[in-house]
Amino acid sequence: MKEIVVISGKGGTGKTSIAAAFATLVGVQGVIADCDVDAADMHLLLKPSIELCEDFYSGEGAFIDPMECRNCGGCADVCRFDAIDFIGGRYVINPIACEGCGYCARVCRPKAIAMSPKISGQWYQSMSKHGAFMVHAKLGVGAENSGKLVAKVKKEAKTLALREEKAWMIVDGSPGIGCPVVSSLSGAHFVVLVTEPTPSGLHDLERVHAVVKRFGIPSGCIINKADLNEEMCARIKGFLEAEGISLLATIDFNPSFTKAMVMEQTILEYDDSSLHAPIQHAFQTIQHILQEKKQ
Repeated sequence: MKEIVVISGKGGTGKTSIAAAFATLVGVQGVIADCDVDAADMHLLLKPSIELCEDFYSGEGAFIDPMECRNCGGCADVCRFDAIDFIGGRYVINPIACEGCGYCARVCRPKAIAMSPKISGQWYQSMSKHGAFMVHAKLGVGAENSGKLVAKVKKEAKTLALREEKAWMIVDGSPGIGCPVVSSLSGAHFVVLVTEPTPSGLHDLERVHAVVKRFGIPSGCIINKADLNEEMCARIKGFLEAEGISLLATIDFNPSFTKAMVMEQTILEYDDSSLHAPIQHAFQTIQHILQEKKQ
């Protein structure tokens, strides 16, 4: 089983659209993992039917037992996050503001405050509209530890791929260079970097490639909207050549990219063959690189 992770240094480059197109190409021979848990949207294109849903716990939150609380206010006085409010004649915890430090529980003399595991989101095992297994998640409002939720999604997807003897695992990673990205990259066989010909596109490509290099994973790049700035496109190509990154494809600006999303279709399903060829060529190039590495 080969794991391909699609990431970008910044949002809005077309990363998820390309990852969904790769998922369409591999079909039932692949397992899909949407690791962009902070802003998951791959489900909009692949329309998964949820078969399993489980809560994801990470960190702790405080809870005040109203039967034990004396309304002394000592907990509110020491809470540096202003997460304890006096509402309706009693003190209550704001679960979004609470950081789970536990200081309030330590100073509460009647021991009315307890710390308990905090639900940070949910993860799902589903079946995509193409009949492929899909593992995805939703991070709760104001929740942290998205890197741990990404690790959970990847672990479940990989277990599923190995158990079902699938040939591919397609991962839609998070944008940026933070913990979710690092978690997305773990165990990958190939990384696809999606960028666009803008100064910020090049800058963030350089940053995210620096992260990928630390993992020693082979990578390739797709330049989306390549014809919008020929000078920046040339600079990106120069960077790729200098760093030994394979240029997988250049895709010119095409309104069909957006139209396909509005129609809840991947760009390979949408009736515009001009988008099909570069995506198919990119995936064939990845297959060739992985085959050469195997030899």
